[in-house]
Amino acid sequence: MAAQAVQVPEARPVPIDGRFDLVDHHGRAVNERSFGDRYLLVFFGFTHCAVVCPRELGKLSAALERLGPLADRIQPLYVTVDPQRDDPSTMRAYVARQPGGFIGLTGTPAQVEAAKKAFRVFAEPVPDAGAPGGYVVPHTAFAYLMAPGGRYEAHLPDALDIAAVVERLRRHIV
Repeated sequence: MAAQAVQVPEARPVPIDGRFDLVDHHGRAVNERSFGDRYLLVFFGFTHCAVVCPRELGKLSAALERLGPLADRIQPLYVTVDPQRDDPSTMRAYVARQPGGFIGLTGTPAQVEAAKKAFRVFAEPVPDAGAPGGYVVPHTAFAYLMAPGGRYEAHLPDALDIAAVVERLRRHIV
């Protein structure tokens, strides 16, 4: 009797790498391991965004509020896709005006580009004469839930309402 070959399933690539080396809104170097045993709720955007970012940050903040004490296990992060305009002090002022306890992250263009690549985020400046600085930055509008240490858990498309965001967060952190 001939031995049969055992087929091992191919390992699927992790959809989101989750690693980053950036600077927080206080000027401190941070990475995906800087937040201890907390989950990370990561959203990419820029401080001059007129519609999408304020709407999504508000929705994510409302979802965290509805989670109650479970929200203490999550650190929300707002990562800029516009490092030319969004330095630490600009990020600090912006997140201070937003609910939810977001920490603003920025860095050099190379650091931000690496973070975008790790999270598979699209964001490219587009000329817009009516916008501050003469450009806008259309970008991916997903939030990412990362387990402590930076392992991908789930993404939350902007089409989800607050109740659906709460349900998904609860499912992953309980």
